[in-house]
Amino acid sequence: MDFLWLFTFYLLSIIMLVSIFCFVSGRSRSRLDRIFGRAEEMLSLVLPTWLQSWFQTRSGAFVVLHLILDALVFAEYTWEVFGYCVELEMHLRFLLLPYILISVNLYFFYKCCVTDPGVITKQNVTLFTQVYGYDEILYHIGNVCKTCHLCKPARSKHCGVCGCCVQRFDHHCVWVNNCIGALNIRYFLLYLFSLTLTVLSLAWVITAFLLQVVLLSHMMTAAYVNIDGQEHVMNIAVIIQHLFLTFPRIVFTLGFLIVLVLLVGGYGCFVFYLCLTNQTTNEWYKTRRHASANRSLTDKGYSKGLKTNIQEIFLPHSFYKKGR
Repeated sequence: MDFLWLFTFYLLSIIMLVSIFCFVSGRSRSRLDRIFGRAEEMLSLVLPTWLQSWFQTRSGAFVVLHLILDALVFAEYTWEVFGYCVELEMHLRFLLLPYILISVNLYFFYKCCVTDPGVITKQNVTLFTQVYGYDEILYHIGNVCKTCHLCKPARSKHCGVCGCCVQRFDHHCVWVNNCIGALNIRYFLLYLFSLTLTVLSLAWVITAFLLQVVLLSHMMTAAYVNIDGQEHVMNIAVIIQHLFLTFPRIVFTLGFLIVLVLLVGGYGCFVFYLCLTNQTTNEWYKTRRHASANRSLTDKGYSKGLKTNIQEIFLPHSFYKKGR
């Protein structure tokens, strides 16, 4: 099993390198990160003060938590699932697929952490102002940021966490400790999809392993005696209970992965939909919040067709050079 230790060392090395690069290359926009004026009312009711501060300031806490979760899941996969699957002579390429996908995912995670999302400065504010027209509904001509003291381009927004205005602002993501904007939305989208594929591959391998256990032990045709002494044919609920008692960490990990793939995969599809329709999360939220009071919000948008919308996401620098 020397190759097992080799892959463990490889994975942990990648995670450590990503951690170092995220902190060393991370752009601190100010030595003292700005704190929101006040938290959302519902957030303040649900979360304790110490946890709210993590959401409201630039902090690497969630970056570290993200990497710890990656390490824990792959530690369980490497030291338990992988070993069992090798003993069952499952195909090696099938078992190595999650390692390849997590390597790709960590690369896009790193890019999300350190890439400039499109911070508006005195040097580029004129260029950014020329890219989008003002709809005079969500974005108005002559609107000046009270903090940055710069004229706000259409589709930009000031991020109270990072203390700057961001072009085509989507949202601030605590998991990557960075804003998601015009210049890094492509990395965020690829990060979500690569994470979804990584989780799916892990769940796929674990499910295949558990099915192998069930088939090789002939559980489907077996019978059991309940506490009343009555004999019953095995059913799915009993099999799952037996597997959980036999492989508790593996079954728990599978449950966690299933929930995660639904959450991340669903959110990834939502972000992809926004990209195809040339919307941001910030605009989508505001449109639905105020559409009942202003029906014209639903009639105006920045979509220029599917091809141009995709180009704007995945080739932002060429798009902005044209000054559309």
